[in-house]
Amino acid sequence: MPDSGQSKPVTRAVPTPITDAALLQAGELLRGGDLVAFPTETVYGLGADATNANAVARIFEAKGRPHFNPLIVHVPGLEAAAHLGIFSQRARDLAQAFWPGPLTLVVERAPGAPIAELASAGLSTLALRAPAHPAAQALLKAAGRPLAAPSANRSGRITATTAQHVAEDLADRVAMILDAGPTVHGLESTILDATGDDIVLLRPGAIPMEAIEASLGLRLLRAGDMSARPASPGQLESHYAPSAKMRLNAREVRPGEALLAFGDRTPQTTGPVANLSPSGDLVEAAANLFAYLRRLDQSGAATIAVMPIPEKGLGEAINDRLRRAAAPRP
Repeated sequence: MPDSGQSKPVTRAVPTPITDAALLQAGELLRGGDLVAFPTETVYGLGADATNANAVARIFEAKGRPHFNPLIVHVPGLEAAAHLGIFSQRARDLAQAFWPGPLTLVVERAPGAPIAELASAGLSTLALRAPAHPAAQALLKAAGRPLAAPSANRSGRITATTAQHVAEDLADRVAMILDAGPTVHGLESTILDATGDDIVLLRPGAIPMEAIEASLGLRLLRAGDMSARPASPGQLESHYAPSAKMRLNAREVRPGEALLAFGDRTPQTTGPVANLSPSGDLVEAAANLFAYLRRLDQSGAATIAVMPIPEKGLGEAINDRLRRAAAPRP
């Protein structure tokens, strides 16, 4: 049939009341790699299958997120979380005291955890939370997958606490918006770093610090107290850096270099090559970024030559990550 010359109309999601049928549909969409906005007790989340790197990349694309910051991964509870992260006794105590609820725990990633590296921005840690909202729990069950879910609003805009807020911001960027009315807290979860002996407050949130300190019987450290550690992921100029040196905007490959390629016109080389997206798709490139960097770093090459990435859409975030990886080491 000949092309009429008219563009296909954009489908806009509308708030959908929570029903068993809606939850089943949302679960199918998530397993298929689509984005679904859903309520939690804190704010509305923009959910994707956390084990699907392409789906996680679509979160950043939909939000227009300028950097690949780690995302919170939502799970039903501690049993599910313990398959993904390594929980110290204090971390377990916190989960048992406050989960399900508005507390996010940053723990070391467990060996073999299937979470996409993009969800943790290439870090060795995972941010995990068990939401208390019954709709969020029902969606996790329907999807059968852990869900990466930042707040369901475009980057830099006001956090969504109703389904209508989500629709105003993201209706043309999500497959479905589950509507359970206004959220209870209207404030994001409290985030704690539970990777070490000390528990460190990374972000104040819906659970007061005093309640956490009373439960633990000790004082929380604030991120500012940790002089040798960044307050939150992504704050250091040189961050997430591979062992190999990085050479950006490379148009040729020098002897001994590995190549991180992009697009279908790649320079000739006999060394290791990983192509972020042969078709030049920035979503695919974002999904592959951390895994391919790790692969080339493990090849033994002293330097990774990186082809130019367009500074548009997700290319902005990809280039930000690459510049941090290439920055002089402290």
